[in-house]
Amino acid sequence: MILEESKLYHIYNQGNNRQKIFFSSENYLFFLNKIKIHILPHADILAWCLMPNHFHLMVYVHTYEIPADENEANKFGGQFHNLNDSIGLILRSYTRAINKQENRSGSLFKPHTKAECIIGIKGILPSFLITSQKEDIVEPNTEKEYPQICFNYIHANPVRARMVKQNEDWEFSSYLDYYGLRNGKLINRERAAEFGLY
Repeated sequence: MILEESKLYHIYNQGNNRQKIFFSSENYLFFLNKIKIHILPHADILAWCLMPNHFHLMVYVHTYEIPADENEANKFGGQFHNLNDSIGLILRSYTRAINKQENRSGSLFKPHTKAECIIGIKGILPSFLITSQKEDIVEPNTEKEYPQICFNYIHANPVRARMVKQNEDWEFSSYLDYYGLRNGKLINRERAAEFGLY
């Protein structure tokens, strides 16, 4: 899937066979640093949550393709690399690090990272919402409704998974940044405010 500029996406993937992908606090921080290095040149991050066996990102793509440095030009075979390349690079390099750390081999993540456009597809919006009980069919009324649902869904993941009792109890989520409990630099609050998310 080619991610389009000026669109908002929910990007997510999980461990292959739902296996664990984060084994320590250092793993979470290492992955967040990779997101900072490889995603921020392409997109503003509006929300994120890392869970033991999966991750969620809500991003606004501002630049799909960026000039490649010499090393990247050799890797990607061209003068530019795109957001899809950057996501793949994050997952491959993180997998290599975890495989070395855990003395394992093979794929860590499911083969296809999902990137669902949540606004701007010719007026069509996603028609599903996952709740804690089941999958419900919903019909959002406005382009603003689903981004807010997605934003809340990402932040509520740890509570739904019964990892913690309250959103603010989970360290590896942008919830803490929005609610004044941490001053993280990964999210773009101004862009989130443009969508009325907080």
